[in-house]
Formats: sequence, structure tokens, C-alpha cells
Amino acid sequence: MTLFSLTGPFRVRASTIAIARFHGQTQGGSRFYPDRQVIQNPESWFVKVVSTLFVNSHSLDACLNYLCEKLTPLIAFEVIKRFNNPKVGFKFLEFSRLNLNVNHCYSTYNLLMRSLCQMGHHDLVNIVFDYMGSDGHLPDSKLLGFLVTWMAQASDFDMVKKLLAEVQGKEVRINSFVYNNLLSVLVKQNQVHEAIYLFKEYLAMQSPDTWTFNILIRGLCRVGGVDRAFEFFKDMESFGCLPDVVTYNTLINGLCKANEVQRGCELFKEIQSRSDCSPDIVTYTSIISGFCKSGKMKEASNLFEEMMRSGIQPNVITFNVLIDGFGKIGNIAEAEAMYRKMAYFDCSADVVTFTSLIDGYCRAGQVNHGLKFWNVMKTRNVSPTVYTYAVLINALCKENRLNEARDFLGQIKNSSIIPKPFMYNPVIDGFCKAGNVDEGNVILKEMEEKRCDPDKVTFTILIIGHCVKGRMFEAINIFNRMLATRCAPDNITVNSLISCLLKAGMPNEAYRIRKMALEDRNLGLSSVEKAIPLRTNTDIPVAV
Repeated sequence: MTLFSLTGPFRVRASTIAIARFHGQTQGGSRFYPDRQVIQNPESWFVKVVSTLFVNSHSLDACLNYLCEKLTPLIAFEVIKRFNNPKVGFKFLEFSRLNLNVNHCYSTYNLLMRSLCQMGHHDLVNIVFDYMGSDGHLPDSKLLGFLVTWMAQASDFDMVKKLLAEVQGKEVRINSFVYNNLLSVLVKQNQVHEAIYLFKEYLAMQSPDTWTFNILIRGLCRVGGVDRAFEFFKDMESFGCLPDVVTYNTLINGLCKANEVQRGCELFKEIQSRSDCSPDIVTYTSIISGFCKSGKMKEASNLFEEMMRSGIQPNVITFNVLIDGFGKIGNIAEAEAMYRKMAYFDCSADVVTFTSLIDGYCRAGQVNHGLKFWNVMKTRNVSPTVYTYAVLINALCKENRLNEARDFLGQIKNSSIIPKPFMYNPVIDGFCKAGNVDEGNVILKEMEEKRCDPDKVTFTILIIGHCVKGRMFEAINIFNRMLATRCAPDNITVNSLISCLLKAGMPNEAYRIRKMALEDRNLGLSSVEKAIPLRTNTDIPVAV
């Protein structure tokens, strides 16, 4: 018996015996009577039959009439659940809607969209969501929140807008945790303006809370939009929200980073006058940092003393900004005094502390003192960063202690640190100026072995170094390599090479370099054009 016999002139009644016989035949058996389980739960066998047939053939064309009559939305839900495969479930959803006119229940859409999201099939979620609307269903708050969260994490913000637009003006609300998470994801991905758009278009009517405004204010301050952040700060009250200490801290930090310390101080006084919140360690440290970056160490010290009188204990970040501030103005004695004071407040020096101290001593010309703190840092098992290395290497090169600087590069070679070009450039420059261009080439090779791509400064140093040694063709090769790696030379690079080529009596090569540079659209080489007029006959040397 084929499946078509089920859709013959007679109708198979939805009895337990018929369903069991149907199952037995489709499985290749000849069992007529159902077992006890089938009699107790006939629909479960029907679910198994439909599932098995669809998985094996991806179609149920042979028994469409029977299924049209017997496949209910609840059974369809059980079939999709039984697949345990959202892609197969999606295909069955489409097939049953098109061929069986099944108006699927909410549970089916809820299950399928959640499963598809978790498997990363966000394009299919979009289609299922449209089917859901066609069947007259709206997502409830929980499903909407789930979909918005997953789509935000997948950076599918077009789908997020679609979801929010679909429920706008309807009795569906998103809880604050979900839309705050959405805004936070956008801000972390530097899509601050997208976050503001979603807030104004869809979320402002969802009863935003203080944390909502804090997220938007933080995002705006991060991209330099402090004035715009103040607009949201002033609008909070109209939404029934009051700023908290996080709001004030975010704005104060943003102002200080924008070198508007005075405005930060005014906001600081405002929070001091409030009865519902008061400044904390973050508030004080932000203002102190602002003063330090402006070189106003007296004001920073006074605020530090005021903070301690108010009973707020400084943390390692507070000490770090003060040590760095004193070091940058050359007051290394105060910087070290702050370092010693850390132990009294049970603050352990970290890599930032030591890097700031080393930098301060190097700026003051006391490199050996800086090296002492390097040794202290190592004995305390504090791992240096690229900036710690860079500070010492640069200082050693300035004192022409190239071999010591070279030793530090050797330590990097054997470490897990991912180096930057600014760590190598001073050493390459030092060796090139000392006439040891070959050592500069060796260091360049080490850079590449550490997967550190040379930058414009690296190439320019080596080009000039080879030119000074009279290795003009090597210099030209380095220039060609620079262009091949899509590292755009600037006027200094091009003019230096052209000048050396002309002095070496190589005007044709100088012209070619100039032409190559002018053809690079990324360069504004007005000075190059002045150095060599555009001419095709370059047999006569041109004076520079």
C-alpha cells in the first residue's frame, strides 16, 4: 500500500487503530493493531509519522489531503519540536503554511525563533517573524526582549528596528534590562548615534530609567560629545529620573578628558550640594586626573588632601594619576613620595605605577634611577607592557646607550608581548646614525618575525640611513617595499630620498620616485613639486 491509498475515495478516520496502521505501513511493517502506548497517546504516533516522512523526503505531497484535515497547530508544534533542528523546523513551517494552510500557534513561533537565534540563523528569524505577523501573532515582552538582545549581539540593528517598530503603539513593552542592554551594546560598538536614534524613536516611551541615561551619556562623552551629553542630563527630570553619582562621574570624567576641568569642578560642587548622592573615589580621581593632565599639580594635591579629609580612601588609580602628573612636570621627588605613601593606604603598585615612575626619572635625565624601578618591578613579578619597554628604550637611545636598548629588544623577542613600531624605531635610528645600517636591517627583520609591521617612521629612518651610507639602490628598494606594503610615505620620506638621489647624481631615479609619489592620491606633496619640476628630460641634474 502506498501513501496515496490514504487519500483515496474513502476517508481514514482519526481512530487510534488507523493511525497505528498508518505508522506501521510507513515504517515498512504490517502491524495492524496498535500497541498500548499508541492507544494511550495516538497523537504522539501521528507526530512521529509526520516527522519521519518529512525528514526522509522533505515533502508530504503523497498525503496532503489527509494532513490538511488532521494536522492541527498543536500537532505541528509537536512535530517541529521533535525535529530538534531549527532549520528543518523552518522548512516544515514553510511547507505546512503553503501546502496545508496551517495557521501556526504562538508556541511554534516562540520555539522556532529562539532556536534559530541560538543557532545563529538570524536571516531565517526575520522570515519567521514575518510569518508570525501574518498568522496574527505579536511577540510578548519576553520573546521581544530575547529577540532584541540576540539581534543586538549579532549587530543586526536593522532587525532590531523592525522588531521595535512592529510593537510600537501596541500593548507590548520591553523591560528596562533589555533596552538598556541594547543601548549598552551599541555604545560599546561605538554606534552612539544609532543608540540615540533608537532611544528617541522607540525607547523613550518605554519608561527609561537613570541607567538608560547613564549609558547614553557615557557613550556621548566617549566620542567627545560632552555638550550633547549635558542635554540628556538636563532632560532626565522630564522622564521622572534623577541623576546619580554614576551620572555625575561620567560627565565629570568626560569634561576632564576634554580639558574642561573648570566645568568639571562646577559639576563637582553640584554633587557636593545634593542630599541624595555625594562624590566618591571616582569623582575625586576624575577631577584630580584632569588637574594632572593640565599640569596643575597644586590643585590636584589640594583636592587629594580634601578627599582624604572627607574620609574617602585613595586607590591605586588615584595614586597613579598623581605620580604620572608629578613625573611629567619633572617633580620626581613628589612622584616618589606618592609612591611611598601607597603602602600606608594598602595600595599595591601596578605596572602603570612603575611605568609612570620610570618615565618621570627618564624625563628628568635619571635613566639609571628608572632602571632601578624596572628591577623593583621585576622582583615583584609585575609584568611590563609595551609602553614600559618603549619609555626605557627611548631614554637609553637618547643617551646613546644603544647596546642596552638592544638588549631590551632582545627581551621582547623572547616574550609574549606584541610589540609596536615605536619600540623599535629609536634603536634603528640610533644604529643608522652611528653608521651601523646593517644592524638596523637586522632589527627590521626581528620586527617582522614578531609580526610587527614597520611604519612610516621605520621606513624613513632606513631610507635615510642607507642614503647616508651611499647605498642608493638599497634605499630605493626600501621605498618600493614601503609602497608595496601600502604604507604611504610623507613629504619628509620623499624629499629626503629625492635630495640624496640628486646629490648622488641619479636624477632619473629621483624623477621616478617623485612621479610615483605624486601618483599616490593619499599624499599632498606640494613641497615635492617645488623640489623637482615635472619634466620628462631628466638628463640634466636639477639642483635642490
